Amino acid sequence: MHVVLAFNLRDSAGADCFHAHSAVDDRFAEWDDIHTVQAVQTALSKRYQVTPVNADLEAFRSFRELRPDFVFNMAEGFNGASREAQIPAMLDMLGIPYTGSDPVTLGICLDKRRTKEILAYHCIPTARFVTVSSLKELPERFRYPLIVKPILEGSSKGVTDRALVHGHNELKCQVSWALDNYRQPVLVEEYLPGREFTVALLGNGADLRALPIVEIDFGSLPQGANPIYSYEAKWIWDTEETPLPIFACPAQVEPLLARQIEEVCRRAFTVLGCRDWCRIDVRLDAAGVPNVIELNPLPGILPRPEQNSCFPKAARAAGLSYDDLILTVADTACRRLGLTQGGADERRCLL
Repeated sequence: MHVVLAFNLRDSAGADCFHAHSAVDDRFAEWDDIHTVQAVQTALSKRYQVTPVNADLEAFRSFRELRPDFVFNMAEGFNGASREAQIPAMLDMLGIPYTGSDPVTLGICLDKRRTKEILAYHCIPTARFVTVSSLKELPERFRYPLIVKPILEGSSKGVTDRALVHGHNELKCQVSWALDNYRQPVLVEEYLPGREFTVALLGNGADLRALPIVEIDFGSLPQGANPIYSYEAKWIWDTEETPLPIFACPAQVEPLLARQIEEVCRRAFTVLGCRDWCRIDVRLDAAGVPNVIELNPLPGILPRPEQNSCFPKAARAAGLSYDDLILTVADTACRRLGLTQGGADERRCLL
């Protein structure tokens, strides 16, 4: 089968063609570097004919001309609340199947506010929150500490070490900073004091499985750092040259807690309509109850162990090599789609 690998390359000069402006320099933190793109392409090439397509403004034409059997989608997009949904929407229009979640789920999961509203509606534990678009909308009373986050960012963008606030003046300063720099509503969320985990899920329906749980050890952060997985923790303090011992996988948790964490993640995966794979962040509240922080239906998949990428880390703990992980995602999507070696011929006639 012919597979297109759709991605956004972090070093691509073509990003300038979007004419976007940002007051901070983390615009491309969600995009993949060339090493990750090459690693995924190498894995897929073990089974498929692979054509890489950078998800820029020419992507629609490329998909239409190439007419692949399916697309392995890892494109994060650019500009606006719909950015992660842009490539899947193009593919839906062209009738080309692809890995992962559909545009609706990707759009909702990028929006932390809408995600938490749906979780709360389905009685899935998540921290209490408000969203504000100006300082005037801040309620007078809060129970501190709190976390401040832009609602439409991933990869810890906008969640600096200062995002954990302990009083009204800190709150106003951080909300003002986030509003000015990200130009979108801001989530103000209660801080959960318990342990933090992330769970990689593979599959669909009855075949959905959780890989070994990853725990985040905030004790490994620099002295004085707040116990949150901030932008600094992800991108500055934890580097490939000097990786922090910040993750434990498999996490050392008692069986009952492990089952509770996995169950809340499966429920969140299902009610948000995720497909094929997703990484879900979980934190315990003061009573030890697992709360869903957010869902990542386009999870990061940095290939080298020293890069501390959680989904590949969980896969390795489950006995899956990096190539095994990528091919398992492709297999999972093909089963969902009922896609076989010769199953695309009729669809191609419609393109």
